[in-house]
Amino acid sequence: MDINSGDRGNTTLAPATEPVAFDVRHLSEEQLAALGVSHIAYVKPVIVNGVAGFAIHAADGTPMAVAGDRAVAVAAIVQHEMHPLSVH
Repeated sequence: MDINSGDRGNTTLAPATEPVAFDVRHLSEEQLAALGVSHIAYVKPVIVNGVAGFAIHAADGTPMAVAGDRAVAVAAIVQHEMHPLSVH
């Protein structure tokens, strides 16, 4: 097959998936808790054993790690292909 000939053989393209819209006001507590669990992580200041640090939590509140400073916490989240958000 010549890639310049325009002959594509029997290849078919998968249909593009459309974004799904939904009203967050009608989510159950479980659905709301699961929203963004694998994409969002929260950073909040904490004190652990008398030492200040920054806790990293999954979107559902599950503790994931503690870092010595905020920049390290955010970098760890980004390194794991998640989006960091701050909790005050």
